[in-house]
Amino acid sequence: MQTLSSFVILYPVIVSLVWIIGSVFFAIQQRKVPLRNLHAGQPADLVSVLIPAHNEAETLDQVVQSVANLTYSKIELILINDGSDDKTLTVMHELAAKFSGQFPVKIIDVEPNQGKANALNVGAKAAQGTYLLCLDADCYVDSHVLEPMLARFYDHPRVGAVAGKPIVRNRTSIFGRLELLEYVGVIDIIKRGQAFVTGHITTVSGVVVAYRKAALADVGWWNADAITEDIDVTWRLYHHHWRVIYCPQSVAWILVPEHIKDLIHQRRRWARGGFEVLFRNRGMLITGRLSEQWLLLDMILSDLWAISCSFVTLFYLITVAFTGDLIMDGVILFLLLLISLVQFLIGFADSRKSDFISWQDLLLLPLYVVFYWFINLVSCLTALGSFFLDPKHVGSWSSPDRGL
Repeated sequence: MQTLSSFVILYPVIVSLVWIIGSVFFAIQQRKVPLRNLHAGQPADLVSVLIPAHNEAETLDQVVQSVANLTYSKIELILINDGSDDKTLTVMHELAAKFSGQFPVKIIDVEPNQGKANALNVGAKAAQGTYLLCLDADCYVDSHVLEPMLARFYDHPRVGAVAGKPIVRNRTSIFGRLELLEYVGVIDIIKRGQAFVTGHITTVSGVVVAYRKAALADVGWWNADAITEDIDVTWRLYHHHWRVIYCPQSVAWILVPEHIKDLIHQRRRWARGGFEVLFRNRGMLITGRLSEQWLLLDMILSDLWAISCSFVTLFYLITVAFTGDLIMDGVILFLLLLISLVQFLIGFADSRKSDFISWQDLLLLPLYVVFYWFINLVSCLTALGSFFLDPKHVGSWSSPDRGL
């Protein structure tokens, strides 16, 4: 039990330090490397903007309006209605009529609902662009989202995908504000750290990501059976020796769940998607590049940590119940809180302007530590059970939690 307890304590400390150091150097690197936005003297490449939607009648207007405001103008818009039973298709036709004078708009109606990956596959095959910008229907993007992404593609011909940075915009509840901290101090920091240390990231953010169309064709497009198509396609790109880049300059404002049930459901889906990718790519632990082996090993250790943490917590609660003594190492607790504070301060410094975050948001940090531990522990354990009990479950869509 002592060994297990040491692993539960030391693993997050060591990994956090690695990501913190990596994220600092990533930020330095980003400031020193200028973006080469377009090929000098050459015409701009056509970018196809894909927006799949299932029951998104209330949110489509904002994302399409943000696309219309892009400073990169050589685009086509492809709206994919995936078996919606609300007025999504009607709204799409209204938006097409409104913006068709500014850029070409295609509407694809898929029946019945077959999931996001299938909708993206249908849309991509109708796209004429060299690059595909894929957006969720409930986000809206910064007007300069495309130029930094295209710069990454032009920098290296083997860049297959460029992941943008999601920013939480619904902050009307305690859950929304806690998730804001998570995106700033955990998700962004981890991706920055991974990008610098390994040159890879575990996954793109499906809400805002650009792909080289030729790379998607090479890997066989999106996997319609995957629970999380963004994680799956990231690793299939690696398997075919394409690069995936993180580009925090390209931002999208997103809606996050603000109900505990929906939040756990979302994180369980993410965790299950991670298990599926780990299982499908287990051979890369031996044959993959060192950076890919490192990320897969970290995924395995993260899952083992969640299982170990549940055993240690159960043992601790039983001990407290029978002895009445609270066994708490103050030094270790202080160390964990200190590392968390440093991690969030770095995230705050990097994201203060783009995320409209203030120092008052950091006052929720002690609550966030408990929140993050609980949500991710429950999600990981339930996803693990789901993965073994129902291994053939395939992806589908349902109406998501749009916040309060």
